Amino acid sequence: MSPDTRPAMIADIPAMHALRLGVRENRLSDPGRVTEAEYRPYVTAGGAWVADVEGRLAGFAIIDLGTRSVWALFVAPEAEGQGIGRALHDHLLARAAAQGVNRLSLSTAPGTRAASFYRDAGWIETGVTAEGELRFERDTGLPDS
Repeated sequence: MSPDTRPAMIADIPAMHALRLGVRENRLSDPGRVTEAEYRPYVTAGGAWVADVEGRLAGFAIIDLGTRSVWALFVAPEAEGQGIGRALHDHLLARAAAQGVNRLSLSTAPGTRAASFYRDAGWIETGVTAEGELRFERDTGLPDS
């Protein structure tokens, strides 16, 4: 079944955060490092989307329009392999382009399925962050202005 991708609402934040804490890869070593309150600005700015499958939160994606970066893209472990990550990815690229963003960046841990996912989706590895994560960039499809 394909996901229903929609804008995130404030009421979705607890489920989004619980999903984030329950992922298999790129887990927060310190769960207090990201709090539910940190989702709110992205949700209220219209930069967060969720994927529902059969009425359950199966994944979410968030872009930070200020830094032109992907803040989060996570899929529930039980929903992996169903195209939810790809649907959210494609949705966030389209929404970023609609907001006038022509290039996005993100970082993720090396050697993960996420790193492979982004490479396969056309992201270009551009270096390593100070924290040792891989840095990627990708055009959104909007021409440079």
